[in-house]
Amino acid sequence: MKKTETQEPTSAVEEFISLARIARTRGLRGELVADLLTDFPERFAERTSLVALWPDGRRKQVRLEEHWFQRDRIILKFAGYDSIEAAREFVGCELVVPESERAELPANNFYDWELAGCTVETVSGKELGSVREVMRTGGVEMLVVQSDDGRERLIPMAHDICVQIDVEAKLIRVNPPEGLLEL
Repeated sequence: MKKTETQEPTSAVEEFISLARIARTRGLRGELVADLLTDFPERFAERTSLVALWPDGRRKQVRLEEHWFQRDRIILKFAGYDSIEAAREFVGCELVVPESERAELPANNFYDWELAGCTVETVSGKELGSVREVMRTGGVEMLVVQSDDGRERLIPMAHDICVQIDVEAKLIRVNPPEGLLEL
């Protein structure tokens, strides 16, 4: 095991926020190309370490030696990984930070993961289902709401439709315009 890594950097129950997913190696010095998964790429400049998280749940703390942006991706270099062979183990993993270190959002803005699983009901109290995901359309985001019977509805996240969002209570109240729920 290299001196710069630990197998269990945080408690096993802590949730993580993904910043990037390693796509491939690059160059001869162990550099890695990653796809950004954050709206706050400037946070890489503030970090000296990250947690690498593999799909099987294995994780490793790594020290960020340097980074730079290239088009819409980020190039990363971890301390102690100085060759393609050494860096290759990170391909396919996500770089994450503990949820407690997430960037604070302005009022009335939410992370997608905060909305996932929220119960959606009308202002009159009719339950519509729960948020499966947030769909980005290039305009107004859409809540993909799935009911218990498997029906899927798309509900725009416009302020006049989503009138109350309480992520602590995992509840979203909507005031849908006529016909929206019949689509």
